Amino acid sequence: MDLSKIKTLIDFVGRSNITELTVTEKDVTVRIFRTSPAEPAVAEPPRTPESTESVVSDAPSGAEKTSQAVKAPVFGVLHRTPAPGEPPFVVVGDAVEEGQTLFIIEAMKVFNKIAAPRAGRITRLTEIDGGEVETGDLLAEIA
Repeated sequence: MDLSKIKTLIDFVGRSNITELTVTEKDVTVRIFRTSPAEPAVAEPPRTPESTESVVSDAPSGAEKTSQAVKAPVFGVLHRTPAPGEPPFVVVGDAVEEGQTLFIIEAMKVFNKIAAPRAGRITRLTEIDGGEVETGDLLAEIA
């Protein structure tokens, strides 16, 4: 494993909420960890073991008529389409169901589906597609 890959992995750990990362390439294993995060931990909703989807929101629970923000749970490359050349998962004005995939964030070749936290209509959508997003960046709003 070359030095540039190791630096990239260190940067990834520094910008994310993870505390440990182990990567093996050929006969080389690199373990990167931190004992105290540089930033306070971001609360995430509980996940079931089989779930790979993550959603973070700012709207208070029980808020029926207010918009709910969908924020990036991790640093990575945002994809608004399931594959190049295909239509986006959602556009402004679309009605969505709770759990429906809105985006994919690619981080270290892992594709994380970002799902709608509730049913509603997309009122705001990020213009980023194929670019980097930081943890906590606003991706969409659902009313």
